[in-house]
Amino acid sequence: MQRKENSALVARTKARYQAVHALKADGKGIKTIMRDLGLAKETVRRFYRVHSVEELLAKPRTGRPSVLDAYKPYLLERWNAGITNASTLYREITEQGYQGGRGTVAAYLAPFRALGAAPPPTPAVPKIRHITSWLLRRPEDLDTDEALTLKQVLASCPHLEATATHVRTFAEMLTGRHGQRLDSWMAAIDAEDLPHLHRFVTGLKRDYQAVRNGLTLSHSSGRVEGNINRIKMIKRQMYGRANFDLLRKRVLLAA
Repeated sequence: MQRKENSALVARTKARYQAVHALKADGKGIKTIMRDLGLAKETVRRFYRVHSVEELLAKPRTGRPSVLDAYKPYLLERWNAGITNASTLYREITEQGYQGGRGTVAAYLAPFRALGAAPPPTPAVPKIRHITSWLLRRPEDLDTDEALTLKQVLASCPHLEATATHVRTFAEMLTGRHGQRLDSWMAAIDAEDLPHLHRFVTGLKRDYQAVRNGLTLSHSSGRVEGNINRIKMIKRQMYGRANFDLLRKRVLLAA
């Protein structure tokens, strides 16, 4: 029964991949493909962004981590070397520390059995916090390994590469006070399929003039905000221990 379900999943995945990429080749975007095929937006986006159907079959259906994740590169390497018996591979990774069941291994390998091939093993994806840190730092502040890894990550995901470009452009506006470039930057965001940046731009538009001034003028409320933060810190330190008179003295003496 499990094998029939896996075969049906592979067939459906192949059919959807071919349909989505046929429309993509005709120049149609995600929203148009959604309407034409009657699929959900996230489904179309997932099929739209990959370069081969093997990528879809090799990825888990949810974003939850799996106990098998750390062993997948090894399984792919062994499968491509001709070792395709699930029980054998299960025993091998169990000796390496795998604590899951044989069924999980068999289910992961089933699509490759139906296709007759497995994708080549890929290096582990860096943690999100590391990628975010690299994107928010100046390129010249990254060491050689960080710069190389970031380049590889961006090359594998066009949407992330576009996001990185827009983030750096905004950082240049912020540090260089190039507020005159804000309108063209927001227009460029609106033209791309980047939902998270769309929400950011929507927030900027709600207080457009203040944002434009902040990116242009040398004046800011930084000193005021800093003093407010300092007073709040002193207040938290003294909570339940002293009265207002002592708080006032500490604030004045620390100024």
